[in-house]
Amino acid sequence: MAFPHRPDAPELPDFSMLKRLARDQLIYLLEQQHEVDKLYKVDNKPALSSSEQLCFLVRPRIKNMRYIASLVNADKLAGRTRKYKVIFSPQKFYACEMVLEEEGIYGDVSCDEWAFSLLPLDVDLLSMELPEFFRDYFLEGDQRWINTVAQALHLLSTLYGPFPNCYGIGRCAKMAYELWRNLEEEEDGETKGRRPEIGHIFLLDRDVDFVTALCSQVVYEGLVDDTFRIKCGSVDFGPEVTSSDKSLKVLLNAEDKVFNEIRNEHFSNVFGFLSQKARNLQAQYDRRRGMDIKQMKNFVSQELKGLKQEHRLLSLHIGACESIMKKKTKQDFQELIKTEHALLEGFNIRESTSYIEEHIDRQVSPIESLRLMCLLSITENGLIPKDYRSLKTQYLQSYGPEHLLTFSNLRRAGLLTEQAPGDTLTAMESKVSKLVTDKAAGKITDAFSSLAKRSNFRAISKKLNLIPRVDGEYDLKVPRDMAYVFSGAYVPLSCRIIEQVLERRSWQGLDEVVRLLNCSDFAFTDMTKEDKASSESLRLILVVFLGGCTFSEISALRFLGREKGYRFIFLTTAVTNSARLMEAMSEVKA
Repeated sequence: MAFPHRPDAPELPDFSMLKRLARDQLIYLLEQQHEVDKLYKVDNKPALSSSEQLCFLVRPRIKNMRYIASLVNADKLAGRTRKYKVIFSPQKFYACEMVLEEEGIYGDVSCDEWAFSLLPLDVDLLSMELPEFFRDYFLEGDQRWINTVAQALHLLSTLYGPFPNCYGIGRCAKMAYELWRNLEEEEDGETKGRRPEIGHIFLLDRDVDFVTALCSQVVYEGLVDDTFRIKCGSVDFGPEVTSSDKSLKVLLNAEDKVFNEIRNEHFSNVFGFLSQKARNLQAQYDRRRGMDIKQMKNFVSQELKGLKQEHRLLSLHIGACESIMKKKTKQDFQELIKTEHALLEGFNIRESTSYIEEHIDRQVSPIESLRLMCLLSITENGLIPKDYRSLKTQYLQSYGPEHLLTFSNLRRAGLLTEQAPGDTLTAMESKVSKLVTDKAAGKITDAFSSLAKRSNFRAISKKLNLIPRVDGEYDLKVPRDMAYVFSGAYVPLSCRIIEQVLERRSWQGLDEVVRLLNCSDFAFTDMTKEDKASSESLRLILVVFLGGCTFSEISALRFLGREKGYRFIFLTTAVTNSARLMEAMSEVKA
């Protein structure tokens, strides 16, 4: 299901310009294009280079500064003098310069900034490749990356014209939006008079919808990410996939024609599609048999290379499917999905809790067990104290007491909370609404802030019809709505919010949903006159996920775009999934 776009679908902007800009800026910073002696990965090993100058291209992280300082100080001890240059990407932080100063090397190094904050992973997907954004902001409350987001939005509006319609929800979304608007005002005139290429922009915080990110993915691209981990748009397929003794790094994007046709497909349909593709390919090879010399020459020069490439890709994706099937059968994936669906629908909660307890007792996986506990907590608006204590105790006994701090992190982030004794949902909701409408909400104590983050998932689900009511089987071959990305059981909350706001062109009529999301002060709309915007640009929508987005959400919105005649472009701080989310919160490093 490549979701062939309607003939009238708008063209996507050309993002190759972003790569060219980044490359040119890096060359300028390096002052020369060549003469690079050797590249080393920044890790805890010494860089054994005889070069007279060292250039460090790093993320602005404290541990990287300590590493650089250890190298410079080692050179000083050995009486060696070299030139050192530190290039921070995407930006330089004061804290990093302070560490260099503390270590006594600030005067020995020159510092620069490479503002490479937007990496085009595909024709419709831009990533800031900042996986740390999620933990830094949603757990630590560290706002330093918000400026990076604002700068990235400013660059996009400079290159692709102003965005006539802006919508957003979430505290972080509002801050990023306001900072970006300030940048636009400071450099007023840069986009004035330009025709917008992108008609709408929608900013959304990850904590508005944790549920979607915690669910197991069942579209092909999501399953590949859950099973093999897609990094920067590519994946390492091991020998079990390549059917050889070597691993292979494969780029997964629209240029891989086989992948592009199955990426958004529910996994149950993928094998059938690949089998049919293999038969068609064989038929094209078989055509050679009746050819004369001239036809054979044409076949070899024009078609054979393409067929071989398609054959190679087909073999890889069949191998990936087989590997996924083996792993999922071993894990009893069907039983897991059944439990998730029961949690989403609010049925059989006791059975689901027993399933999670068994999962913990069998020590299936510390990350998976945590994920299921968080899904239970969020869908149930927090765990009743007895269940919370029991599950926590069993978890720590099964996986080790070193996980204790992780529970504290999950509570602070609102992912795994305990209902206050005697709290019914209605009492809870009124308490929450009092808290979140309080202008000093940001300053309330830790205990109250976890209370203010209660999810109200059931009420939101009912209001937005997130659980489709279907007569008979849900047809996954011909999906009827975005719920197909979760086997017809659940429409992703984030995608439903985007759909509803775009339909209304505002938050009007969604006040109750916004209140239940604890975002009464953080839902905004900014619309300018649309006289310069073409009807084509008004059907292009840039969705910005702050804290990460999943491939399931991308597939769901691609489906919505095809149904409604829109095209969606995605900008995310990083691509995420349930395991990455849990790892970001964990204090026990794998």
